[in-house]
Amino acid sequence: MWQPNKIEEERLDKLSRLEQLGIEAYPRRVERTHTTAQASREFESLEARDGETAESLEVTVCGRIRRVNLKGKISFMHIEDESGRIQLLLRVNELGEDVYNLVKEKLIDTDDFVQARGTMMRTKAGEISVLAHEFKLLSKSVSPLPVIKQQVMDDGTTVEYGEFSDVEARYRQRYADLAVNRSVREVFIRRAEVLRAVRRFFDQEGFLEVETPVLQPVYGGAAARPFITHHNQLKQDLYLRISFELYLKRLLVGGYDAVYEIGRDFRNEGVSFKHNPEFTMIEFYKAYTDYRGVMDITERLLAYVAQAVTGGTKITFQGQEIELAPPWPRLTMRDAIKQRAEIDYMDYPTAAALEKVIRDGGGKVKPGEPWGKLVNHLFEEYVEPALVQPTFIIDYPRDVSPFAKRVDYDDFHVERFEFYIAGMEMGNAFTELNDPRDQEQRFLDMAKLYRDTDDDATPLDEDYLRAMRYGMPPNGGWGMGIDRLVMLMTDQRSIRDVLLYPHLREEK
Repeated sequence: MWQPNKIEEERLDKLSRLEQLGIEAYPRRVERTHTTAQASREFESLEARDGETAESLEVTVCGRIRRVNLKGKISFMHIEDESGRIQLLLRVNELGEDVYNLVKEKLIDTDDFVQARGTMMRTKAGEISVLAHEFKLLSKSVSPLPVIKQQVMDDGTTVEYGEFSDVEARYRQRYADLAVNRSVREVFIRRAEVLRAVRRFFDQEGFLEVETPVLQPVYGGAAARPFITHHNQLKQDLYLRISFELYLKRLLVGGYDAVYEIGRDFRNEGVSFKHNPEFTMIEFYKAYTDYRGVMDITERLLAYVAQAVTGGTKITFQGQEIELAPPWPRLTMRDAIKQRAEIDYMDYPTAAALEKVIRDGGGKVKPGEPWGKLVNHLFEEYVEPALVQPTFIIDYPRDVSPFAKRVDYDDFHVERFEFYIAGMEMGNAFTELNDPRDQEQRFLDMAKLYRDTDDDATPLDEDYLRAMRYGMPPNGGWGMGIDRLVMLMTDQRSIRDVLLYPHLREEK
């Protein structure tokens, strides 16, 4: 139950006084002819041609009060909308005492939403302003927004402090975080730009955007623990999808050459600075290509998005300059591990032998892990953090890649790649299996490797195998996390800073 503090009680009292005066604190109707930015731009354009005409420009603007400066019979007020800020000039002669006194007596507060109609002008100090002829309250703020204070340190860095400097509080109250932090709002504007650029790229490449089920009777397409729900009418357990893959590849069977989907995946896994249980993915599948062709598309996509969003292919992430223009290095997983860990895992072709080598070197792994998972452990431990510039790591162990075709040089590896930027895995791709016999055997082989306690087993999907038996064209498939791409394009280290509502522990 909400218990108002002293300031909130004062504002509730002001709300009562406004209603006693017959003033609607939350009126049904609102008028706006210009955003604050539009009003300023139009005034400056007219001013450049004819200053007298400019000062006859009439506008109606709306926004949240950010600052008030009372000076007797004249007051200055800054209001803010999504486009920016503008100053209102309030004079008792224009507004009349009844309206002006609402501001003078502070019945209207900082953080309230207001509407002002008036003519554009420039003050003696040179600031573009609206000389208000009409002024009204649109929404009373009962709880004042948090105050963030900044201090510039001797080394030039800025330290934030005050009642809203706690990061978790900002995530929990994202609405307040957005209201007081323009830089946070700009991150999510750029996120929208990234999504538009990604869609534009694939549309121009001839891909068809589609939608596939979020609720699935059999989850698949990745190695992850799913969220489980229940359909009461059908009396059926269902899973929130962990991937789009198997449904998208069914569409290639149906006759489409190239499809993509952008949407939410759900994985019942840990939370960290680069993981959230609910996240945005893009996956595509393209017939008549392989993982080499998919690498070419990947390079062009990332360069295209960077150019569209930042104006160039060079970005700065956490102080590191990163060049996204093609071509990117392509390095086999085996060579990458040999270079960094000085271990050739092919010298240890059994899980027991490789586990012993890792433990002898001080590594910590679960007893009885499959060979492929042990290889991946070496990679994550020694190689991944060093991959700052965009790099393709190719040819993964077969037993952790159930949907990829074998390489032509041995039976241990498959045509799979992941690409890494700034030490983060950004995406995953395969030359996709299209032999239903091989795919069924992979499902069965994977089932043998997993233990009852494993939570990322890949279940056999009989309907997917049935689709494959109708004939699937050779194809390349690919998936990338949109959230991590936005992290790169906005220089944000934590995934929570690019999610409007990140998942948090229950608030006590």
